[in-house]
Amino acid sequence: MFVSGRRRPLSYCTVVDTFHQLLAATGIPTDPERPRPRLMDLRHTVASRALETCPDGRDNIGRHRLALTTYMGHARVKSTYWYLSSTPQLLGNIAQACEAFLKEENT
Repeated sequence: MFVSGRRRPLSYCTVVDTFHQLLAATGIPTDPERPRPRLMDLRHTVASRALETCPDGRDNIGRHRLALTTYMGHARVKSTYWYLSSTPQLLGNIAQACEAFLKEENT
């Protein structure tokens, strides 16, 4: 997900160290009662927002999910399915699609 100016993957240590420096620079405190954001939280947010902004339509969503799978570095598309239910908006989209499918089946 993170690449250098030379289009090479950055090492995990480099990305984590930079992320922690950014957290410190923004003044986000270390508090045992309220943990600081993690790099994985950022990754999940990017994936969820990408799916939330996906164009409507079954074909578009399928292609978008496949592109996201590749971008996230997942070996299989099924590893990306979790993100489809990660926000209330995405869950609502799933519910609407199921309702529309059931209506088609009953007509």
